[in-house]
Amino acid sequence: MSTFLETERLVLRPFTDADAEHLFALDSDPDVMRFINGGRPTSREAVRTRVLPRLLHEHPCTGTRGYWAAEEKATGGFLGWFEFRPLDDGSPAVVELGYRLNRAAWGSGYATEGSRALIRKGFTDLGVERVTANTMAVNAGSRRVMEKAGLSFLRSFTGDWPEAIEGSEHGEVEYELTRTAWERRP
Repeated sequence: MSTFLETERLVLRPFTDADAEHLFALDSDPDVMRFINGGRPTSREAVRTRVLPRLLHEHPCTGTRGYWAAEEKATGGFLGWFEFRPLDDGSPAVVELGYRLNRAAWGSGYATEGSRALIRKGFTDLGVERVTANTMAVNAGSRRVMEKAGLSFLRSFTGDWPEAIEGSEHGEVEYELTRTAWERRP
């Protein structure tokens, strides 16, 4: 299986249809899904018909996919996924950073490690000019990862939630990192 990116402890690789069960297990954990949909599991059918096609999409402007399966390098165990997806299929200038890791991987620094590696690759190899990331304002863990990965708070906003979930009344936040700011970092 091809590798898109390696870090000290992670391998990021393209998804395949064989990852459906990993994704089903990940999206069946109420804690993992808490800030996505209030903790409801994603059905196997939805994984096959909605989730996997999104994760398998190729972006012509970068010649890559926008989502990668994350595996622990030492064991090959599935940890979750990372998103580094152009917001416009025709331009790599602005990408969205995201991550969804299984609970056993939380607090181990994997989200920060993978995010930093993707940011570096984006600014050095993929023509990225700006990285953006969003989460619910109350998602302190995800906000910490964004900050540790070098992104800065940009704004608070109110999203259009199809159904309100606990914490959505506090709105969402957007973080960003530009190539210029990344190049100036110490």
